[in-house]
Amino acid sequence: MSTRASAHRPKAVIFDLGKVLLDFDFGRAARALAPKTKLPSTEVQKHLDQSPLLHQYESGRISAREFFEQFCALSGYSGGYEEFAPGFADIFTPIEPMIQLAENLAKFNIPRFVLSNTNDLAVEHIRRTHPFFHGFDGYLLSYEVGVMKPHDRIYEATEAATGLAGADLLFIDDKPENIETALKRGWQGIIHRNPPNTLAELSRVGVPLAKG
Repeated sequence: MSTRASAHRPKAVIFDLGKVLLDFDFGRAARALAPKTKLPSTEVQKHLDQSPLLHQYESGRISAREFFEQFCALSGYSGGYEEFAPGFADIFTPIEPMIQLAENLAKFNIPRFVLSNTNDLAVEHIRRTHPFFHGFDGYLLSYEVGVMKPHDRIYEATEAATGLAGADLLFIDDKPENIETALKRGWQGIIHRNPPNTLAELSRVGVPLAKG
């Protein structure tokens, strides 16, 4: 089983962003940026993909410019910030069945929120290139809240933003540790493995999926 959701129909659905609504590949960023560094792309990727530097950035402890400057120091990157920003951020591919799910929930007036460990360069890129992202009822983003999942504070911020708590919230995330914190707070949770499984689990708890 990839879910631990009760039979209670939730009043709001919370979506993780990466690997749930959008796939991502830091290898794309590494390959785009490596020609202007002193490192092979595999080494560049180590400084970007879930690295301590990225965690500092996505926790809101450093700015985008500071992230860029530290990346330059680590990699020898010789390009400018305006070239770095799109190369770093253009890593996303839509997961269409999940995007369609989110859009279908809106037809039933079910509030939908995004709860994501992310950064402002990524979000700016997503806002420009993926129109579906504009349709949510709220956004809980780690760089804005100042902590990353699975820290309790970002879940507390979600409860405050939604005005809901406990089983009225259902969270879809690909990482078990993030779902575990939600479950400890009494939320419902689905560990996302693939769209068919997640859709089946939502149906099981009474979430309407499509009209007609």
